[in-house]
Amino acid sequence: MKDGASSRRRDRRDSRWDEHRRARREQLVDATVAAVGRYGAGVGMEEIAAEAGTSKTVVYRHFTDRSELYVAVCNRVAAQLTERLRAATTTSDSPRGMVAAAVETYLAFLEADPELYRFVVAHPFLDRPVDADPVRTLSDLVGDQAAALVAAALEQAGRDPASAAPWGHGLVGLVRAAADWWLRAERPMPRADLAAHLTELAWTGLHGLVPAPTAPSPEEKK
Repeated sequence: MKDGASSRRRDRRDSRWDEHRRARREQLVDATVAAVGRYGAGVGMEEIAAEAGTSKTVVYRHFTDRSELYVAVCNRVAAQLTERLRAATTTSDSPRGMVAAAVETYLAFLEADPELYRFVVAHPFLDRPVDADPVRTLSDLVGDQAAALVAAALEQAGRDPASAAPWGHGLVGLVRAAADWWLRAERPMPRADLAAHLTELAWTGLHGLVPAPTAPSPEEKK
């Protein structure tokens, strides 16, 4: 009985420690995001630790190294962006409207915190190989969402959805390349104009695969 009670107490202590560690890691990710916003994409670990109100030694108790912290930030950004994209694409029933909403949401996300975006895509803390490139993983997640939209539109139009994957991922590459240029060039045009240009360019190609539904002929109406 004593052994069982001791085991349960250890399990509760372990559970509380695991929860504390998860919460502390989230706080350190919050501090990293805040430090990037304050100091820019070139932020250092000293600034991050100061933003968290602690020391680098304490940060490294919760993250093995800078690479692990960087991956955690990327995972946070990926979760936020994909959630917003999913919500945006439910605001329209038309394929073009979905594309427009997704492009606008992606650009708005970047414009709201361009330094965080630069931090993510520049790999500043990636000192060693990791299991998966966080930026490629993010692009793949967004590309998969775009491909799902294209596939659904193709199926509604009675077309083979096999082309949805390359079109979806290609669309992400198009928008990302243009967005990178836009940020590097210090946003030479309003976001709404860039979103309209990219939507027009993307839809010109997609329209060939996803034609607009045709009105039924008089004979079909009978």
